[in-house]
Amino acid sequence: MTGKDQMRHIVSAACGALLALASTAHAQAVEGELPPAQTYPVVVELYTSQGCSSCPPADEFLAELAAHRDVIALALHVDYWDYIGWADSFAQPAFTERQKRYARAVKSRMIYTPQMIIGGLDRVEGNTPDAVVKLIGKHKGAVSPVRLAVERQGDTVVIRAVADPALAAGAEVQIVRFAPEATVAIERGENAGRTVTYRNIVREWTKVADWPGTAPLEVTAPAAGEGPVVVIVQEPGPAAVLAAVRVD
Repeated sequence: MTGKDQMRHIVSAACGALLALASTAHAQAVEGELPPAQTYPVVVELYTSQGCSSCPPADEFLAELAAHRDVIALALHVDYWDYIGWADSFAQPAFTERQKRYARAVKSRMIYTPQMIIGGLDRVEGNTPDAVVKLIGKHKGAVSPVRLAVERQGDTVVIRAVADPALAAGAEVQIVRFAPEATVAIERGENAGRTVTYRNIVREWTKVADWPGTAPLEVTAPAAGEGPVVVIVQEPGPAAVLAAVRVD
């Protein structure tokens, strides 16, 4: 069995484990209405690069995760490998800075690819599917103090939230826009000659409000164009993801 086949076998087994986790009941909210106390999909951020030879298996695994409704899988392409011969067409300095902020939050200077961050708290190598699935299971089913509702209205989204109990550290309310799929023929660098299909490629990650988490929140934010919108309520740091909702 080749190394690529071994990774596919590991990914398949890990996703089978994720399907087992998905059998747990998951509360569904009516769009625009504040739900009762509920659990949310687990946000998985993959920091990746078209110029990183270790990243394609992690990109493939993220694509598998993206198929599960209990996971919001997001690929953030970083720019710090662009110098080695291939400029990542999806990379943004803001995504590199977000990864650095995660590192600083735990007093670390090290960033690398592929890295996955689960629920805003747990950091793990992106090529370790079993570890990722275990961490998703750790976060899955946690009841959040935040009740979040998101309604798409034309070129805007209306975001409503309440917290019970109130949030000690407040939260950042963020909107994420992503492209569901794109294929890239890589001509130079470590992955020269490879054609890779990427999933859930983040295009924008914007903070739309700082919420103290004491009074109810209602904010209308721009969301022009087609494609999914994800709203994430996250402790500052960045730290724990308290709530996340996707609307298509």
